[in-house]
Amino acid sequence: MKTAKIIGIAAGMMLMGAPAIAQESGEIGYAKGALGYDALVAGDNEIALQQLEMAEKVDANDPARLINLGQVYVRMGRTGDAARMFMAAMQSDRNFDLVLSNGTVVNSRDAADQALQNLNSQLAVR
Repeated sequence: MKTAKIIGIAAGMMLMGAPAIAQESGEIGYAKGALGYDALVAGDNEIALQQLEMAEKVDANDPARLINLGQVYVRMGRTGDAARMFMAAMQSDRNFDLVLSNGTVVNSRDAADQALQNLNSQLAVR
């Protein structure tokens, strides 16, 4: 099973993927930087965006990539793009368990759904 770390749901859900395994980078089962995890944790949205867009070995439709990309877009104020990424992750043919930055394990579809709900809640209070 693929493992990914994701930055996540609005305020800080980060994806890892299946069972949590201690390692130096946040990306488990991916090349360092492929999911932009460490850059997201550091608050460096531009670097995270570059890493996510340039990750050659990560499928463009990988749910972990889509969710982290959505999180970057949320932070950059690109809410429409963020919503599209979360919906694509929810509707993906692929799904797997993710480990959030807080250690919670959740299915990628559920993580994407929660991220979209949080985005919608943020927009509703504006």
